[in-house]
Amino acid sequence: MKIAIYPGSFDPITFGHLDILKNAAGIFDKVIIAVAYNEAKNGFLTTEERVELIKQSVKDLTNVEVDSFKGLTVDYAKRKGANVLIRGLRAVSDFEFEMQLSQTNSALCDDIKTVFLTTKPEYNFISSSTIKEILNNGGNISKFVPEPVFKYLQNR
Repeated sequence: MKIAIYPGSFDPITFGHLDILKNAAGIFDKVIIAVAYNEAKNGFLTTEERVELIKQSVKDLTNVEVDSFKGLTVDYAKRKGANVLIRGLRAVSDFEFEMQLSQTNSALCDDIKTVFLTTKPEYNFISSSTIKEILNNGGNISKFVPEPVFKYLQNR
């Protein structure tokens, strides 16, 4: 069974993230979308909130599991029996950071490979940071996030 990990902060998850996830779910037997817990970051949503909102947003994807983790992504991947990490690319500007991250992970564990997947063009501009900025300024985010996220954030 080919298991892939799709790690990230997903704070909050967007249609761009879901596009990458759906592509990965079509390639791998199982994809674990793994919310990274980072003590150094003060998240917009708690890790628990993000996990729950992602679960609600991906309930129709039968080969997708939602989890959270602390520590190094490669260590988490090993614990889960995965040898592939999924990373999303929206634009060329993402590539430099993602390449460095991939090379670092490879140096830590050469058995785990990174696969880059691109979003559809209509999602290239969407980022969690943009969503938070729009929301904090009273804008409508319904075009950018799944319905469970939209409803939750509207009522928060």
